[in-house]
Amino acid sequence: MTPEELIVHYGLEPIPREGGLFRRTWAGPERPDGRPEGSAIIALLTRDDHSALHRLPIDEIWHFHLGDPLELLLLAPDGTTRTTVLGPDVLGGQQVQLIVPAGTWMGGRVAEGGSWTLFGCTMAPGFTYADYEHGDAGELTARYPAEAARIVELCRP
Repeated sequence: MTPEELIVHYGLEPIPREGGLFRRTWAGPERPDGRPEGSAIIALLTRDDHSALHRLPIDEIWHFHLGDPLELLLLAPDGTTRTTVLGPDVLGGQQVQLIVPAGTWMGGRVAEGGSWTLFGCTMAPGFTYADYEHGDAGELTARYPAEAARIVELCRP
């Protein structure tokens, strides 16, 4: 299985601003506020791309599906940081599912030595583009100086 085969199989398209490729696989019924009750996507990252730092006002659940591990940098509202690895080695500390709390900056890339990863994200209520807040390297490095190098790597203009 190759990334190119997965792109064709799932009909993946570029994720605006964030990076990677995706396809929305589900959106729940529309709520009175116009937002879907829930949403799910399937996404692909390769070693040549990354998920830019961004945050959402709703919890997001990340799911590992196939390929190589995915490293996620998480920058919490309280100033703490952590790196979590989504991957198949659950007994070695990797996770197949991760809840990123609302308001947490998140960004990731395929782990060192890997080629690609296929993952999914689920939200309830569902994602809307109005929710997406793109990270600014200058602001984030000032707030989280210990992670400055990784923040710069994971930000896009």
